[in-house]
Amino acid sequence: MKSKILVIVGPTASGKSAFAVLFAKRLNGEIVSADSRQVYKGLNIGSGKITKREMMGIPHYMLDLVSPAQKFTVVQFREMAEKVIDEILARGKLPILVGGTGLYVDAITKGLIIPDVPPNQTLRQKLNKLTSTKLYKQLLKLDPKRAKQIDKNNPRRLVRAIEIAKAIGKSPPPHNLSGRIRYVVTTIGLNPGRDLLKQKIKERLRARVKKGMISEVCKLHGAGVGWKRMFDLGLEYRYVSLYLQHKLTKSGMLEKLETAINQYAKRQMTWFGRDKSITWLTGKQVNRPNPSLFRKIRSLLHAGAPSNP
Repeated sequence: MKSKILVIVGPTASGKSAFAVLFAKRLNGEIVSADSRQVYKGLNIGSGKITKREMMGIPHYMLDLVSPAQKFTVVQFREMAEKVIDEILARGKLPILVGGTGLYVDAITKGLIIPDVPPNQTLRQKLNKLTSTKLYKQLLKLDPKRAKQIDKNNPRRLVRAIEIAKAIGKSPPPHNLSGRIRYVVTTIGLNPGRDLLKQKIKERLRARVKKGMISEVCKLHGAGVGWKRMFDLGLEYRYVSLYLQHKLTKSGMLEKLETAINQYAKRQMTWFGRDKSITWLTGKQVNRPNPSLFRKIRSLLHAGAPSNP
């Protein structure tokens, strides 16, 4: 019999981390992060990595795994996360997978197929000379479906997508439903609403700057993380690094970054919106969860099937 896990997803700034801690306390759970930047050491403020205080004693896993100078793949994530989840289950606890990186979440919950396409260095050398706009246009012709899902401003991901598309014709089906799924999954989605989310993104960005986000990027660069790598890490690290290179003013950096974060949140909602099994919480359910909500989520877990709380 497959073991049950709880999954909490949603766009950036929707409050997933705090929500997950509340659930973990009530459901005897431990938390497994599914965030593609929080796996890196030193990416704390910019990635919104939960602090020890915010964890409130709940164990968290899949954080601070590798140096940001290294690359961490979804294959590595799946292998490590499944091991962690199995260890949590063996202790009689509930694994709670939490994050906004759709690829990471799907790797665990839907048995994601990972294309076995080796790097094509000759092709990469040619593609690395192109702008993100030109790369995106190329991908759009090769694989329109993948182009709709990807961050069109991330050249590293665009190059990889083009590489795969040229090698096998198009991106493979996103899911493998032939037995690779190891768990019975109950997924909760947090959707505060567009207006509130935009306000949260704005306030959070200002708070991160005050907390020392710019200094964090300086420290990372001083420790050997190059500007190109910082650009690839995306969002906060990309735009702050451009500011530190005097390619943006501080006000221009904040404006462009806020826009980029909102666009990212929209892409996240598009990704998760494809999954009709997700039970979405909105409005007051997200901002002020009450005991009856927790009881309903507990019943969903017990039933092992989605419902509408």
